[in-house]
Amino acid sequence: MNKWLKWSVIGVVGIVVLGVATLEFGAYLGDRKTQRHIDVAVVAVAVPTDAASVERGHYLFTTRGCADCHGASGAGRAFIDKGDMYVKAPNISPGAGNVVSGHRGEDWVRTIRHGVKPNDQPAFIMPSEDYNRLTDTDLGALIAYMRQLPPASGEGTVVRLPSLVKMLYATGVIRDAAEKIDHSLPPATPVAEDGSVQHGAYVASMCVGCHGAHLSGGKIPGAPPDWPAAANLTPGAGSAMTRYSNADQFVAMLRSGRRPDGSEVSSVMPFSSLRELSDSDAKALYAHLVQLAPMAVGQR
Repeated sequence: MNKWLKWSVIGVVGIVVLGVATLEFGAYLGDRKTQRHIDVAVVAVAVPTDAASVERGHYLFTTRGCADCHGASGAGRAFIDKGDMYVKAPNISPGAGNVVSGHRGEDWVRTIRHGVKPNDQPAFIMPSEDYNRLTDTDLGALIAYMRQLPPASGEGTVVRLPSLVKMLYATGVIRDAAEKIDHSLPPATPVAEDGSVQHGAYVASMCVGCHGAHLSGGKIPGAPPDWPAAANLTPGAGSAMTRYSNADQFVAMLRSGRRPDGSEVSSVMPFSSLRELSDSDAKALYAHLVQLAPMAVGQR
């Protein structure tokens, strides 16, 4: 082997070793980041016990994505299982292996509204940005429903991520909900469920985890590589909303998972939740989306 080839091989090996070391160090920093402590001022909300409030909580649990991750029983389910990426939500029922048996009222609020666990560490995978704008009344109703779930056996959160994802998290390319949320905002004020734009804006809060704070979509940070980019829900360039000329077509898509032309929307969309939205919520969501300020796709 001549000197040039020898040193070329050494150089390539050195680059590979350095790259692997950098990746593993980044993964180590990502793991450490999940252990950081976050100080959030939390005030408990009133948790009702009447049947109407519990039923409202059931509706929110079903339509706002809670069941997509935790399962209808609350026992937890694996919602990402792609190669070396595996994420299973924890058991939040009162059954064996649950993670909520010691939860006080403020602990539920801290986790759901702020993305911070009772031990002050980030709820790394929990998309609390989708729930941060729930009113106190709705948050209380949601807690009331979860507290009365029948006991189901499960376990705590299970997360297995590749080193690259952990490194991206360590460097801030991927952020947890606690980093995205403005914790100084007061709770949202109630709005009338009258199909108005304001009503739709309240419902649209459930969409920001995937479609971004501005709802303009783009690649979802930290998602499995085979997941498609989230659609642009604003009227800007690349908008998905041009497919729906009226609210009825949009609602039909939420119910069926199919566009007006019959083509299927990606199954990554949580249709098991979306199809359960009331007509009032679904039509209000459409009214809000079509009047958003136009943004080009991908500006999140």
